[in-house]
Amino acid sequence: MAKQIITTPDAPASPLYSQGVRAGSTIYVSGMVGVDPVTRQQAGPTIQEQTRQALRNCTAVVEAGGGTLADVAHVTVLLADPADFAGMNEAYAAVFTSDLPTRAVTKLGVDLPGVLVSIAMTAHLGV
Repeated sequence: MAKQIITTPDAPASPLYSQGVRAGSTIYVSGMVGVDPVTRQQAGPTIQEQTRQALRNCTAVVEAGGGTLADVAHVTVLLADPADFAGMNEAYAAVFTSDLPTRAVTKLGVDLPGVLVSIAMTAHLGV
């Protein structure tokens, strides 16, 4: 099965990696930070603002690949500061309210100025 590269103007992009890849019925979304794709700036200085934007960015890639948030099976959250866990959870819980995906949360391994969170997703389409 051939892989399909997913691109969308509704999420940040880089020449170093694909925003997403669809292989069969699975969509893999690269780690997305809280950057607004229009302004190319962080969505705000708080963990809640950056988490909401990172989730919007991931959702845009999933949708560009033909899926929805209901198809998300796993989420990986990388926090620059583990003390931001509660604030991240606050924003996360507003997006995933039922039929929750599995999740892993760990510390972001690199220091990216202004970046508080990076989120990656894997979605499985029921096709």
